[in-house]
Amino acid sequence: MEIERINDNTVKFYISYLDVEERGFSRDEIWFNRDKSEELFWEMMDEVNEEADFVMEGPLWIQVQAMDKGLEVTVTRAQLTKDGQKLDLPDDIEERRKMFASEDAAAPEFDEFEPVFEEPDVKKLEYTFVFSEVEELLPIARRLMYVPIASAIYHFDNKYYLYTNFDEILHSQEDIKNNVSIIAEYLRTSPVTIHRLEEYGKPIFTEDALSNVLHYFG
Repeated sequence: MEIERINDNTVKFYISYLDVEERGFSRDEIWFNRDKSEELFWEMMDEVNEEADFVMEGPLWIQVQAMDKGLEVTVTRAQLTKDGQKLDLPDDIEERRKMFASEDAAAPEFDEFEPVFEEPDVKKLEYTFVFSEVEELLPIARRLMYVPIASAIYHFDNKYYLYTNFDEILHSQEDIKNNVSIIAEYLRTSPVTIHRLEEYGKPIFTEDALSNVLHYFG
């Protein structure tokens, strides 16, 4: 995948259909299966974040163009005004399109600009984090020793992933926020889903991962 950092708030990347298939997706899936296309997108954004230091925060505006041999995706991080209310992007959809006009007039353009990655109203219970060495989990395991969190560790694509699942009854929204903040002090969040980890990753601990890390490595 080729990545080009346009400016502080915009990044453009190109992915070939061959690369798409090597990642375990088909062309039909990325066009007609919303869950699969979103999974591929967030996987690519995770790579963009690592290579181009493009932090995913706030609404993202996306333009996708289909090329002969792949996809060109432009992602802009919307800027908020000081009051945190108004997006610093043109209101008119045509004006937004002009911001990302392609020199290739023959390339078909689709996908209206849509805000994504906004905080949902429902309680989020599942989180995935990425890290390099299992020992990085030790301070987390110690701090959350008595917190009932379902956790698992997988090795995938030369990285380790910690999957956590909070109980809706046992944990309030504030509890989840506080515990996720503790984990985020040491690890980066990742959009890779548990389904992808179960299908393509190597399981290290499929349950009680934090307790097992403390037991075997602490």
